[in-house]
Amino acid sequence: MKNFKLVLIAFLFSAGMMAQDRGSVVLDVYGSYTFSNNVNFDYGHIKIGDGFTYGAGFEFFPQKSSSVELKYLRLDTSFSANVPAAIGSKNVNGNGAFNYILIGGNHYFDNGGNAVPYLGGGIGMAIVDGPQGGSDTNFAWEIKGGVKIKTASIVSVSLQANLISTIAPAGTDTYWGYYGPIAVQDYAYSYQFGLGAIIGFNFK
Repeated sequence: MKNFKLVLIAFLFSAGMMAQDRGSVVLDVYGSYTFSNNVNFDYGHIKIGDGFTYGAGFEFFPQKSSSVELKYLRLDTSFSANVPAAIGSKNVNGNGAFNYILIGGNHYFDNGGNAVPYLGGGIGMAIVDGPQGGSDTNFAWEIKGGVKIKTASIVSVSLQANLISTIAPAGTDTYWGYYGPIAVQDYAYSYQFGLGAIIGFNFK
């Protein structure tokens, strides 16, 4: 975690210097509806409920058609964990949240018009606040696409679809090799699809 923070600070500083020399800086405010999904693992599944994802971030433009993005997103949601009673566990229901910190970028297909399509993605971490208290930090990635609508003012509006995945350890699987049993880390994957909008404020 300490190393990740140092990389994040260095990246932000260098991206900011590029933006000052070559392009603009955009403050983005995010809001989207995120659909529910199931996360399956060996002994059951967890249903992550739908909810509203919101947050803010910055885009730095080292080139006119490409940006470097740093953002924070939060999804307040519900969890419903279902594990068979045969292994001695019960259903666990409660509320929690996903806190995403992502570094990535966008490429804009600018044809000179006011509506500009784009594709983008990012990587980072998801800090998951569980229904029973405590938190867990895991790797996360995002892919996205949309259309940015320019206006005559500093304000722009983007309509976007995105997919964020969180990868979390979920116990171990045991395989039998030549010298006996081998324990291998198992992982669970969440895939959260969202539709929403971004309000951008362009600072030259």
